[in-house]
Amino acid sequence: MIELHDRPATGPTIRLHADDNVLIARQLIELGAKLPDGTTSRAQIPAGHKIAARAIRQGEPIRKYNVTIGFATADIPAGAYVHSHNIEFREFQRDYAYGRDYKPVVMIPEPERATFMGIVRENGQVATRNFIGVLSTVNCSATVVHKIAEWFTPERLAEFPNVDGVVAFAHGTGCGMELTGEPMDLLRRTLAGYATHANLAGALIIGLGCERNQVSKLLAAHGLSEGSRLRTFVMQDEGGTTKTIAAGIAAVKEMLPEANRVTRTRVPASHISVGLQCGGSDGFSSITANPALGAAMDLLVRHGGTAILSETPEIYGVEHTLTARARSREVGEKLIERIRWWKEEYTVGRDTQINGVVSPGNQTGGLANIFEKSLGSSMKGGTGPLMEVYRYAEPVTQKGFVFMDTPGFDPVSATGQIAGGANIIAFTTGRGSMFGAKPVPSIKLATNTPMYKRLAEDMDINCGGILDGTHTLQQMGQEIFELILRTCSGEKSKSELLGLGDHEFIPWNIGVTG
Repeated sequence: MIELHDRPATGPTIRLHADDNVLIARQLIELGAKLPDGTTSRAQIPAGHKIAARAIRQGEPIRKYNVTIGFATADIPAGAYVHSHNIEFREFQRDYAYGRDYKPVVMIPEPERATFMGIVRENGQVATRNFIGVLSTVNCSATVVHKIAEWFTPERLAEFPNVDGVVAFAHGTGCGMELTGEPMDLLRRTLAGYATHANLAGALIIGLGCERNQVSKLLAAHGLSEGSRLRTFVMQDEGGTTKTIAAGIAAVKEMLPEANRVTRTRVPASHISVGLQCGGSDGFSSITANPALGAAMDLLVRHGGTAILSETPEIYGVEHTLTARARSREVGEKLIERIRWWKEEYTVGRDTQINGVVSPGNQTGGLANIFEKSLGSSMKGGTGPLMEVYRYAEPVTQKGFVFMDTPGFDPVSATGQIAGGANIIAFTTGRGSMFGAKPVPSIKLATNTPMYKRLAEDMDINCGGILDGTHTLQQMGQEIFELILRTCSGEKSKSELLGLGDHEFIPWNIGVTG
């Protein structure tokens, strides 16, 4: 278990664990600066970056939160700058210890559990927003679905105040791909997950007619049938582009009155399912926003809700901390099977994140490699037991803390989580990420105060208060939890106010395009 200290940070450096051999610069540290432990800085250390707490021998593990994040490529004297120039990324043996640290969640008594104002559908699903969606089966119908959605301007929707909008979900595949197997199955379950999502009051599915991902096959694969909330159109049968657009607009018009008849009612927080994301991470991500979001997820899980951790490349290197908390060996082995697929099949010989290389922004922010990034990324899920592991876009039915296999690219990852049933996205960022994901709200959590102030129009909450000494970790977790309840009740997030989310639907394309 990663040790977290629930106390505000003070002084120029932060020690995250007593056994760490690096410290984190809380602020810019100048060359020659005297540090509180008597060490002298041997370089200028940017805020969020690492400084050797003691002499480190060549080949010795570099430890942060008492977790190995790499190995010293040379002898490193105390006070030296520690980063990718003197940290080597290489494999090391990890004990998966399946279920060793499993502890059941201590649930909050039902009468004391939190509630929010949600939209209850006829089938029992609970929504946080109320959209009508227009989905393409194939890229060839992408323009049509966008044209249909764009027709419904705010002025034309003014008489339907309870409808949040009409949104298009277009993508770049659906044909020229494998006809059967996991790539097609993945695409279809993603589309089906959106078409049946609680946040859609109605959906149109539009195909071209000759594509591999046929409308009829999509419906059959997931037991879907047309009705008042689901309509389908095939462009070649409708008579082409213009006629399909007109038919789609007419169908949405028919759906709008019923969609507008919704009301929000008080429902338990157990209906909240949070997709956890991080992007533009920095050296403070593992100290502020990620563990604070994890504290909020521990609260949500105790109230009966669901936290979906994803981004498989971004838990690589610390996956043993999750398998040790798995509720069973079977659940833990599902996670390791997914990681082995990534390492032994999907990314062999590729210059990808799971093979060590993180983005330039991560490097600049203080993260040396994927092990260090994963250390922070995994914290978003909290400290509770791992209850289940899902493939991309599979329906998430297990309550509590779960994992979904997705890539680290945020729009693709969030698309899978939403298809699985997430009804809100919580997104941490240190460098600053501008993100939205209709049909669910997204809240963005800043790791540090300077970035929060610089990008205030995009950031919903400033977790930099932990660094500034104004909040403890648990106080920030409570603040995030309360923001989630308000947002799920209808309060607009910054990304919604900016109109983000129309172009972030990106199903994971894992197959061959031919």
